[in-house]
Amino acid sequence: MATLLLALVAPVWGIDGNELLRQVDAKMQPASYEMYRKLINVEPDGSKKEFVLYTVKKGQEKMVALFVSPASEKGRATLRLGDNMWLYIPNVGKPLRITSLQSVVGGVFNNSDILRLDYSVEYTAESVEDKGDSYLLELKAKSGAVAYDRLMMVVDKKTTLPTTIECYAVSGMLIKTLHYSKIKDFGDGMVRPSVLETDSPLYKGYKSVMLFAKMQQREFDDEVFTLNYMSKVDALR
Repeated sequence: MATLLLALVAPVWGIDGNELLRQVDAKMQPASYEMYRKLINVEPDGSKKEFVLYTVKKGQEKMVALFVSPASEKGRATLRLGDNMWLYIPNVGKPLRITSLQSVVGGVFNNSDILRLDYSVEYTAESVEDKGDSYLLELKAKSGAVAYDRLMMVVDKKTTLPTTIECYAVSGMLIKTLHYSKIKDFGDGMVRPSVLETDSPLYKGYKSVMLFAKMQQREFDDEVFTLNYMSKVDALR
């Protein structure tokens, strides 16, 4: 009986959850890149508000996102350095500190979703379960500064890409669910989902969608990821 049980669980024991998470990160985004995204917030009545962001990332802890449209938001920029985030608003003094759970665009996406770092930077894999065509990764936040205390990530075996991620608070309450879809070849070996949708039991009837476009590898100087450069990000485009 013991031999039979060992045979059943051995394949799962052979999976390193943290290594699998690092592979997911590598497939989802290069170490340094630039991209454009459209964020769409859908209201319960069907009305929509759209934003276009130009985003650059370097390494595992540096990211800047610039608002390209609508006109009312153009020129605004957000900067993330590790757990620290700032919002720059043209004609306002110094950049303002913001938190991961706030949202500069409203809707269901928060600042952590918009300025997403590698999952392996913020989370540790506590368990991995073989579900046949997919793996179920249970992830625990490495610190209290992370937006979600725990993630349940479904990873497709063939692509090593996430399909669904449930995000939970410390209390165990489900905050939101992320749905990745429409795998696209962005070039340079980048084949990943081009659509991210999210819904939340806390925002019944609301939905937010993120569409990824023109993602490509590019190197940047460290100066780009400083408070003083936030007003100059548009020059990178």
